[in-house]
Amino acid sequence: MKTTRWHAGLVLLLSVSLTSPLQAQDWSKVRIHTVPLAENLYVLAGGGGNIALLVGEDGALMVDTGFEQLAEKITEAVGEVSKNPVRMVINTHWHFDHVGGNEHLAKTGAVIVAHKSTRKLMTEKRFIAVIDREMEPSPAAALPVITFDSPLTFHWNGEKVDVFPIEPAHSDGDCLVFFRTANVLHVGDTCFNGMYPFMDVNAAGSLDGMVAALDRALTLTDDKTTVIPGHGRLLNSVELKTYRDMLATVRDRVRALIDQGKSRAEIIAEKPTKEFDDRWGQSWLDADTWVGLVFDGMTAKKSGNR
Repeated sequence: MKTTRWHAGLVLLLSVSLTSPLQAQDWSKVRIHTVPLAENLYVLAGGGGNIALLVGEDGALMVDTGFEQLAEKITEAVGEVSKNPVRMVINTHWHFDHVGGNEHLAKTGAVIVAHKSTRKLMTEKRFIAVIDREMEPSPAAALPVITFDSPLTFHWNGEKVDVFPIEPAHSDGDCLVFFRTANVLHVGDTCFNGMYPFMDVNAAGSLDGMVAALDRALTLTDDKTTVIPGHGRLLNSVELKTYRDMLATVRDRVRALIDQGKSRAEIIAEKPTKEFDDRWGQSWLDADTWVGLVFDGMTAKKSGNR
């Protein structure tokens, strides 16, 4: 039964995740889907980033909180599998499709935890060029009240939850969250499964960082690990390695073209992703836009929040 439901979840998460993870939706039509992964551990999907949910007598622990506009629906989904409210939230990074529900949950008693750079980015006015959107600072109630820059562990509902900060990858302030007993790893937006990944170049994101992050993630996995990406369907360690290798191949090609002195437009015209486009280039980020982002991340002056 568990295997059948898990594989159904693979199809479900893919079908609800290929639209732009950062663009607004018709919120009235969004449905939050709950997929069981292990005893007391679920993934919630349907709008915004994939959410991990650990339930039990200690209260619910949530990894990421989705869009602000879906906070009530997400809370209702939690209530369907947990008799206790959310008491602890871990944010994998600062983007609004992953922290949008923070304020709602904080006001109901949840403690928000994140990397110190995530809190800093949330307090600033930021611009996300790929969607041409200026982000206002988050409300005070939405901000993490506990921050970290080194690994930490939660002992929660009989589960050991290890949180690993990583160097800037998708953005500054990324972290990996490993449910060690259940052998489930949430990698945040260091993986957009089924699609080319967005790197927040204005917040120190880069393809170099993404590859390094996945190298770190792979050290935590074995052949039985379930991986929750920030967006897209669940995957296993072999599939994660395939995704990482695709990113590394494109990175190396673009770097070689930069070293040859080619311009951004010339590199896009070279089509360095051509054999990967049918598999990963059919979503909200087309190949040319993504290669431009890769170039921008490789040539940007590095300035994180560390």
